[in-house]
Amino acid sequence: FAQEGSRTETFRLLNLFGDVFERVRAEYVEPVSDRDLIENAISGMLSGLDPHSAYLNQRSFRDMQVQTRGEFGGLGIEVTQEDGWVKVISPIDDTPAARAGVRAGDLITHLNGESVRGLTLQEAVDRMRGERGTQIRLTIRREGAERPIELTITRDVIRPQVVRFRLEGGDVGYIRISSFNEQTERALRQAMQSLRSQAGGNLRGLVLDLRNNPGGLLDQAIQVADDFLERGEIVSTRTRRPDDSQRWNARPGDISQGLPIVVLINDGSASASEIVAGALQDHRRAVVLGTRSFGKGSVQTVIPLQGNGAIRLTTALYYTPSGRSIQATGIEPDIEVLAARPE
Repeated sequence: FAQEGSRTETFRLLNLFGDVFERVRAEYVEPVSDRDLIENAISGMLSGLDPHSAYLNQRSFRDMQVQTRGEFGGLGIEVTQEDGWVKVISPIDDTPAARAGVRAGDLITHLNGESVRGLTLQEAVDRMRGERGTQIRLTIRREGAERPIELTITRDVIRPQVVRFRLEGGDVGYIRISSFNEQTERALRQAMQSLRSQAGGNLRGLVLDLRNNPGGLLDQAIQVADDFLERGEIVSTRTRRPDDSQRWNARPGDISQGLPIVVLINDGSASASEIVAGALQDHRRAVVLGTRSFGKGSVQTVIPLQGNGAIRLTTALYYTPSGRSIQATGIEPDIEVLAARPE
């Protein structure tokens, strides 16, 4: 009977929604499309739950898929906007833009002869991306050049560099991971090999820099932590239904062969970064250094909606191997070090 009562209440509330919808359609000062009203209502329903649940329309859903795949058809430039023009922050090494001679500081004024003024940065980026093998003509204003430079560039598959590395002092490897997408763990293994050969087999330690890394894919975080752990739990998730909770354990094999590790975190390290830092800290595999991390310890599941984008819904919470929840508390560093302010 109680269930019957709750169903009646649900129908009453859905009627309330229908009444408001009809009233807005009929009487709002300007005509509004049904799709906009419904999408806004769905957005409100999800964003009211927590900061990470959201409605993704078809465009946002596509963008998210591109981000997690970690590759897209394009030119290979990081850009920003300046005075209405598109400004090149830097061309990514070994991409069509770099090979064509695009330089940091260039201002892109026209795409295929059409001015970029009046476009948002996202719209301009969308126009520069496209299928591998297709061409686009850029008009560039460059400081010191007397007239605009015209470049025709053929798009290719671009994989933004999520892992950068260098050798410090001849025997310490520094590896920076900027996000966790489908390319991350493979790139980490390659970085490790390169550092080993650069150091001539004499690596003494590793610095893993996860500062300002907003996270990404759970499976990649698990693989990265597993790369440095021989055994034991990496992370567990707890959901509304106890039966759906999961835990992941490390498999034998440490790609650094037991080297001492320092993990750098700050208040911009979130989600997948916190899983890696928390697992290495709980197993005493690494010293965590920096400031307390962001505290995003929840799992979002992306649920596609047939022909209408998707919803991103919080479905679980992360726990580190020692049973700490990351949500809202973050990872406390073993050694607190504030960022040095450049004088």
